[in-house]
Amino acid sequence: MNTTPTNDVPPGWYPDPSGSRQWRAWNGTEWSELTKPYGEVAATPRFATNLGLVQALHRVRGAGVVGVVGGLGLLVGVLAHWPGTAHPTPEWFALAASELAVALLLVGTVVCAFGVRELEGHWSFGAFVPGVNFFIASALVTQRLGRLRSWRLFSEVVLLVVFALSARADLWLFVGPMIVAYVETSWFAALIDQLSGPSTIEEENAS
Repeated sequence: MNTTPTNDVPPGWYPDPSGSRQWRAWNGTEWSELTKPYGEVAATPRFATNLGLVQALHRVRGAGVVGVVGGLGLLVGVLAHWPGTAHPTPEWFALAASELAVALLLVGTVVCAFGVRELEGHWSFGAFVPGVNFFIASALVTQRLGRLRSWRLFSEVVLLVVFALSARADLWLFVGPMIVAYVETSWFAALIDQLSGPSTIEEENAS
């Protein structure tokens, strides 16, 4: 197993200390969970500079999207079949599912709060507002990509509101949160790819 770099080693991509044939990101103090195959160029100064942001974006793309969108979908589904409604679920299931939904929403909100903080470079009031911070993070991501379209965010909000209000009567509306989750993960992935490159060689060739 390779030795751990000292704090004098700058952040960047290095051979995985576990011995696996891949690069692993070193953030200057410890190894991160980010890896890439050996076939991809590891010299990425831009990635090293934005390592904290890249890690935050990875969390939002995963836990943030699942927490906010998945938690909302689960909560709406549970309430639509709460004991006492036309098609109730067992009380124990309703309680367990509702607690899980709240936990997902809480995790998603916290992850998105840190994502907004990394994107803005400081803490702001919007970072702490549940649900709102999810769309603030999305707007900041697409803005950095130079493709911010207010109608896209508005349409996603409308999809989720319509789903929350009408899913009880029209189960097919569950496709709304699925669309939102897919679109959001695509935008976050695009910015992660942008921040992770290009390599030094590619930059020199482009200049």
